[in-house]
Amino acid sequence: MRIDSHHHFWNYSPEAYPWIGDDMRVLKRDFAPVDLKPLLDEHGIAGVVSVQARAEEVENDFLLKQAAAHDWILGVVGWLDLSAPDAPEKVARFAEQPKAVGLREVLQGMAERDYCLREDFNRGLAALHDFGLAYDLLIYGDQLAAATQCVDRHPAQTFVLDHLAKPVIGSPVGVDAGWATAIHELAKRENVFCKLSGMVTEVIPALDDWDPDLLGPWFDVVFEAFGPDRLMFGSDWPVCLLRGEYADWIQCVEFWISELGEAEKTAILGETARRAYGLA
Repeated sequence: MRIDSHHHFWNYSPEAYPWIGDDMRVLKRDFAPVDLKPLLDEHGIAGVVSVQARAEEVENDFLLKQAAAHDWILGVVGWLDLSAPDAPEKVARFAEQPKAVGLREVLQGMAERDYCLREDFNRGLAALHDFGLAYDLLIYGDQLAAATQCVDRHPAQTFVLDHLAKPVIGSPVGVDAGWATAIHELAKRENVFCKLSGMVTEVIPALDDWDPDLLGPWFDVVFEAFGPDRLMFGSDWPVCLLRGEYADWIQCVEFWISELGEAEKTAILGETARRAYGLA
């Protein structure tokens, strides 16, 4: 079963989505299940995981209602302020929803770069394991060391690294050695998974185009670090439209894994996501 482990829906307004800047005009409209389903059908993708795109609790209700209306939306990764005093109670209520599978914070945007090491945040994060919820790490490379320390505080908690921690792709110096070392260190923790997603939007603006060969060295790093059993395909649609179409990205991933065995392909294209998020 093919699963897209990472996509978004939204009813666009500038107030609700201030992160969508003037240089992202293609994203300044509504994106709904009716827009995504034809793309999934075209590529034989049977299910998806919807991921929060705004740090508000109403986002959870919005995504869970979409999931309840469409059986192919298998799970929702929502948002809660895990540093709040009542975070454990809110985690419990969120987990009661049938398709609630995880939570994430927009750590990449925090001025406090090691926010994930705060005691109040970790008290909230500790509640997820009791309800079988995964935690998505949305970070940049400079936060990998802190994220690894955070993971070590919760050895039984499932973590999913989004977008390879957003490395800079396409610079003349190639793969940053510090990022690669930090990825390998994080991957030593068997409770951490990684999404093959969000790479095209990290290609430097100076490059008008990209192809699998350009992005390949970064894929090689995470494949070596995590292996197929902890890697999962994610489109990051519709954000991926900033640098390409849905078809471009899935064909890129299919190219990378074309010489793998069938079990390894099955893992990356769906089975890993099913296990990490406990999808039906």
